[in-house]
Amino acid sequence: MGNTDFLFARPSFGEGMARTIDIFGVLQEYNRSVNEEQADSWAIFNDFKAVGNDIRKSVEAIQK
Repeated sequence: MGNTDFLFARPSFGEGMARTIDIFGVLQEYNRSVNEEQADSWAIFNDFKAVGNDIRKSVEAIQK
């Protein structure tokens, strides 16, 4: 997984199975940040990083 999934939950297989009987949603857990600004900054940074990686891969493909 890349860095663009920072703010999303990444459950394991066992957690996925347990969620089938978790009718009150107590197992739902997300990554946490100190505040909204930090979460937004981290998400924007990772978005730009992903775009930069795509551009780099495109330039490398063109150079081949």
